[in-house]
Amino acid sequence: MTQRIREFLRNRREDGPCVVVDLEVVRDNYSKFARALPDTRVFYAVKANPAPEVLKLLADMGSCFDTASVVEIQLALDAGATPERISFGNTIKKERDIARALELGVRLYAVDCEVEVEKIARAAAAVGVEASEVKVFCRILCDGAGAEWPLSRKFGCVPEMAVGVLEHAHRHGLEAYGVSFHVGSQQRNTEAWDQALASASAIFRECAARGIFLSMVNLGGGFPTKYLKSVPEVEAYGESIFRALSKHFGNRIPETIIEPGRGMVGNAGVIEAEVVLISKKSQDEDEVRWVYLDIGKFGGLAETMDESIRYPIRSERDHDRKVPCVLAGPTCDSADVLYEKEPYPLPVSLEIGDKVLIEGTGAYTTTYSAVAFNGFPPLKSYVI
Repeated sequence: MTQRIREFLRNRREDGPCVVVDLEVVRDNYSKFARALPDTRVFYAVKANPAPEVLKLLADMGSCFDTASVVEIQLALDAGATPERISFGNTIKKERDIARALELGVRLYAVDCEVEVEKIARAAAAVGVEASEVKVFCRILCDGAGAEWPLSRKFGCVPEMAVGVLEHAHRHGLEAYGVSFHVGSQQRNTEAWDQALASASAIFRECAARGIFLSMVNLGGGFPTKYLKSVPEVEAYGESIFRALSKHFGNRIPETIIEPGRGMVGNAGVIEAEVVLISKKSQDEDEVRWVYLDIGKFGGLAETMDESIRYPIRSERDHDRKVPCVLAGPTCDSADVLYEKEPYPLPVSLEIGDKVLIEGTGAYTTTYSAVAFNGFPPLKSYVI
């Protein structure tokens, strides 16, 4: 936690749980990505934290933006990004949303099947945009081994299918631009990009054999932030990715882009929450305690699902002896339990009304917060 966040929390008016994001940390993270992969364009994943202040800072620093909806596209434009710096990276898009994005000037689109290609081609014709001006890249499946938040088969196609999808785009007059993949969020293995780049290289070669010359590889996200476990520095990822690019593409390295989200803003944010209740489920002295907070899965901590992400939790009583606790949120949903399979060590002296700080919460908290489940308001966000 930065001194700036500490000072803000010390002086803020009490108004329930909140997340505080320090822009200076975001600025430093962007600079690290730019230095680690100097020939790669950064497309910040807006979904990680769409706060206007974050987007404005990144736009001013030269970042591009990976968006998943027309709303996110408009947020990036409002922050100062030009349309050529925006990718519509969601492979699941309504045709009318594609048309609106085209009207807004966006020309870079993700696909993973022929039907999505056809939607883009039809939308371009409907709004009077030349198909040849529209670039599409095909997302391929990646196993995500080594990631703490692996991605499912919801997005992407098998590499063997990608050539046909890109050829379909070419036949419809669109520019078959490249290949994308995602090695899984919170990926701690710096070598995870190697196999995916091997698949991308094979797709480039097969497309070239069919007279279609691809230009770009979207390396996706996956760059981690520090929670309880240490993670490699961004420079280690940059070195590993460059080695894999050289290994699989030789001297003909394509254009590359990355889509950091968690790695850009995760460590910039801290949630302050309050202990609402501490209890036991039996009189057994060995039974773990239940600690209920005024924030849970529906208040922004959805990534504790299956205990995939274990956030560092601090309190002013951390110098005291710690005992295993089950952590849970305040709602009436029995799924609103954060850590039970592996209870969390918290101070035995922790009391109702105490504040706890949940660190590494700059990403995927405000955007996962429910609007008003059980009447609890959305997570408040402050950007300093």
